[in-house]
Amino acid sequence: MNNKLNLSRSEQLYKEALQLIPGGILGIRRPYNFVEGEYPIFIEKGKDGHITDVDGNDYIDLLCSYGPIILGHQNEEVDQAVIEQIKKGFCFNLAQPMQNELARVMRRLIPSAEDSIFLKTGSDATTAAVRIARGFTDKKTILRCGYHGWHSWCVEVKGGVPENLYEDVYEFKYNDTEGLKKLVNEHKDNLAAIIMTPVGHPLSQPVVEPQVGFLETARELTTKSGAVLIFDEIRTGFRVSMGGAQERYKVTPDLSVFGKAMANGYPVSAVVGKKEIMEVVSGKVFISSTFFPNSLEMAAALKTIEILEKNNHLEKLWQKGQKLLERLESVIKKSGVPAQITGLPVMPYIFFPRDDQKKYKLRRTLFHTFAIRAGVFMQPYHHSYIAVSHTPEDFDRIVEVFEQGLKYVKENV
Repeated sequence: MNNKLNLSRSEQLYKEALQLIPGGILGIRRPYNFVEGEYPIFIEKGKDGHITDVDGNDYIDLLCSYGPIILGHQNEEVDQAVIEQIKKGFCFNLAQPMQNELARVMRRLIPSAEDSIFLKTGSDATTAAVRIARGFTDKKTILRCGYHGWHSWCVEVKGGVPENLYEDVYEFKYNDTEGLKKLVNEHKDNLAAIIMTPVGHPLSQPVVEPQVGFLETARELTTKSGAVLIFDEIRTGFRVSMGGAQERYKVTPDLSVFGKAMANGYPVSAVVGKKEIMEVVSGKVFISSTFFPNSLEMAAALKTIEILEKNNHLEKLWQKGQKLLERLESVIKKSGVPAQITGLPVMPYIFFPRDDQKKYKLRRTLFHTFAIRAGVFMQPYHHSYIAVSHTPEDFDRIVEVFEQGLKYVKENV
């Protein structure tokens, strides 16, 4: 295995950050969420499908900033569109015409998008969607499946959140049709919405597609109970297809939320949905922020979507990803290591199943230690992403590192 990377500058900056910022860095970017002591903590720059840390180490970026980077870092067309908008100004008392243009694009591409509102983050969007559903139905109960952000109604680390904020929110498991039916039956009289990720990606578990009938059952149950079906497409939107997972799986929700890949890294999200439901935002339901109307992110979204659509990039990305998955599956099979390559071709994930001797954690740690030292940046507990700008040489290198890394695991576990 390669020698440990020089991370001295990263570690120095982290020590400084600990004196200035609680935890040094917010949330899931803290060192213990990777392999502590092996991964960089501060990044200097990114270009196309690569990132470079503050110590000068170069990596193939398979995390893509947790999903927003779909075209690649520093895409010149997207950045230029933003620069042109900067010249006009972007933070005003009132909206700019670009808002309407982006809303028309969303309506054209996304099956559920009759109306749209634009926000900044995924957590903004999921929380707004839940508020809209409650405002429309005049009911309280929310059934949820998947990660929906850091806001109080759904955050999974409950420190600082009063218990009463969870009283009307109940969780169900992905692909558990019978469990969902039971919950709906228990809460149907006060059910405002079901919010769910249409593709399952639980923490440290295989990424899975919906079983036949799962999404359809959710659609049927909400229709019968008068509740709102919300798809959380923050990760799948503008990556699984131009119209999101709802387009791929042919199940149209009442509301859906988009973000991440929508603007190739610029902070924008959207709630889109049926006009009669979204109409509550015009008066009954209040959603507002100083920065929601800012146009730089909208310019980035319009250009990103234009590039994706014009070049048929998502179909090509699926083809590249499918070939990569097939090659990685072959490597894993030959290695003899108990591991799986799971997920969609555009969102792959190497998973080490639990075993009776509990060696899976060591396998995972050794593999990701080998990979980061070899210049492939992944997250041990989170699925990966591929970008348009990843090259054939990048994919060849990824396969090579998987092969060598699994061999290393086999020799040491």
